[in-house]
Amino acid sequence: MIRVVLVDDHPMLRTGVAAVLGTYPGIEVVGSTGDPDAVVSLVEATSADVVVLDLGLGSRNGGDLLPELVQRTRVLVFTATGTDVAIMRALDAGATGYLLKDASADELSAGITAAATGTAVYAAAVAERMLDRGRRPDETLTPRELDVLELLGEGLTNRVIAERLFMSESTVKTHLIRVFAKLGVDGRAGAVAEATRRGIIALT
Repeated sequence: MIRVVLVDDHPMLRTGVAAVLGTYPGIEVVGSTGDPDAVVSLVEATSADVVVLDLGLGSRNGGDLLPELVQRTRVLVFTATGTDVAIMRALDAGATGYLLKDASADELSAGITAAATGTAVYAAAVAERMLDRGRRPDETLTPRELDVLELLGEGLTNRVIAERLFMSESTVKTHLIRVFAKLGVDGRAGAVAEATRRGIIALT
């Protein structure tokens, strides 16, 4: 029996997913929560085999929980966000798989079963984005460039970006020059617009 913990800030979604998963032999939902501060203790208390984790947890990013969670169990990201930034951060942090919330019940069940064995599983759209990045190596943004670009999308100045990422303003400018070149744009507004169009970042 695969023991599953659901982490999502929408109670109705947790209830619905738990009910659906309860119809699949071999899967048992042993806990659920929308409180980021309660996740680790819940996982430990239930000896969960797989955590199904939404990245959007109100004011918190579920991805911040990944470093702690992956030391204890397998984590299957189940979220509505499919940007390059979100995907790369989750996989770099050790998530076993990444599914989008438009997945069918069968796809989610299969994803949980795969994740429990340590097998990587990705939504078709996520896999396509990963392959597309591989086909364009010269245009692929580094993780640090993605960090800078995401903060740029929040409208932050170079000084604030530098403070957030613990780097100098000159380093931020260097990253931005490379980002502009890779995206084929000539300024901040153009970079944000192009990155949003490509699905690299999502404006909130």
